[in-house]
Amino acid sequence: MQELKIIIAKNIQALRQARGMTQAELAEKLNYSDKSVSKWERGESLPDILVLKEIADLFEVSLDYLVEAEHGRERAFLSKAQADRKKKRGYYIITATSILLVAIFATLLYFILAMVFPGTAYPWLCYAYGVPTAMVVWLVFNSVWFNPRLNFSIVSLLVWSLLAALYLTFYLLGYQIWPILFLGIPIQVIIWMWSNLRKKNHEE
Repeated sequence: MQELKIIIAKNIQALRQARGMTQAELAEKLNYSDKSVSKWERGESLPDILVLKEIADLFEVSLDYLVEAEHGRERAFLSKAQADRKKKRGYYIITATSILLVAIFATLLYFILAMVFPGTAYPWLCYAYGVPTAMVVWLVFNSVWFNPRLNFSIVSLLVWSLLAALYLTFYLLGYQIWPILFLGIPIQVIIWMWSNLRKKNHEE
């Protein structure tokens, strides 16, 4: 049994690394904690048969593949893994480009307001609101292509940048609404509790 654990542990680790995934990313896809994945890969525990089937389906191999020490199709799998990594790099480029487009749009809007409508007050506020807009774009792409756990951090940045932009806007208009920043505290606590609750639900 211990030898089987070691074989399965090595196979899971090899499949994960070939796909360019972290333990946390694999855990997220399986609805388990990264500690569980770490134990599997160290041979300290063995996933049940249903989880093994999920892992096999995720990496597009058979259950036999996970319990075999030698693999005849390893080269073909690695080739597919390399293609997947290339696809993921493409996702990163698309996400980064989309965020940069927000910055470009904010810059164009700034010049339109400053030059076409020279009487516009504080046109540079476009950049202040460009930050939470960029966070929204990042949140969408991260939810679709990347690690959903990062969403909690992105939402935090979105909340604080939006509150800062609103505070700055009203401050420039002569209104002292600094207490609005305190709204970020309970919102941040809710985000933290949501994150921990979701993580706890994924524990064994």
